[in-house]
Amino acid sequence: MQPAERSPARGPRVDPYGFERPEDFDYAAYEEFLSAYLVVLTRRALKWSRLLQENGGLNRTSTVKRYVRKGIPLEHRAHVWLAVSGAQAWMERNPGYYQRLLQGEEGKSELEEAIRTDLNRTFPDNVKFRKTAQPCLQKALFNVLLAYGLHNRSVGYCQGMNFIAGYLILITKNEEESFWLLDALIGRILPDYYSPAMLGLKMDQEVLAELTVLRIWDCLFNEGSKIIFRVALTLIKQHQAFILEATSVPDICDKFKQITSGSFVMECHTFMQKVFSEPGSLSMTTITRLRENCRAALLAQR
Repeated sequence: MQPAERSPARGPRVDPYGFERPEDFDYAAYEEFLSAYLVVLTRRALKWSRLLQENGGLNRTSTVKRYVRKGIPLEHRAHVWLAVSGAQAWMERNPGYYQRLLQGEEGKSELEEAIRTDLNRTFPDNVKFRKTAQPCLQKALFNVLLAYGLHNRSVGYCQGMNFIAGYLILITKNEEESFWLLDALIGRILPDYYSPAMLGLKMDQEVLAELTVLRIWDCLFNEGSKIIFRVALTLIKQHQAFILEATSVPDICDKFKQITSGSFVMECHTFMQKVFSEPGSLSMTTITRLRENCRAALLAQR
């Protein structure tokens, strides 16, 4: 990972993943948080190294679940995501499949046009996706989206998939691994988010729209989409009075943007502890039952 660029007397202008920090970024608060959090990160990295030496396959144990909830170190994140999501197993069962998709010709032209439309719109604030970057990640992004569209023709390419795939590429630095992680997310972890009717997305969109914290992604790959609802409930509970001040839907959206970029989320260690305590019990069985009810109501409106 390249060291972040620095602006005079303010610290890193670009974060470790290539995203430029906004003009109003609170460098002092971030440095204060990080100075204390580095001790936690170091201790956690040592524990993960021992776990991976003892349990290379990352079986679904209570220890793995606890470790994932506390955050996966950057150097292990891609490996752990692939293992716990099942993407690694699918990739190993289908050697060469990703390259065969890219080498085929059937149904490419219309799909390519749709994907190219969104390439320049993907992370304009990320230096690694700019055409001047060496290498420019737009090519890798195009390949992953094209392969997935050919792999899952019922979905093809939908707007928004470019940002998900882009994040995966930043983490894995590998096209094929990103493809199989995208397949795990869209095909199994977040069903119906990117179907033609986008029923799942309509149910969960307000929850997912602002979440880009990688600690949340760690848990999403390991435990599934219930994590999204835990995060949403925690944010709403912590900021209930602030949200109730809203007088319109745009005002509510603006307040959620403020919440998800505020100090409460920056303190990711404390925030994630609250995510797994404040909402109480929230099983996938409960989420599935509620989704079925919402699906029926949405279908009835069509």
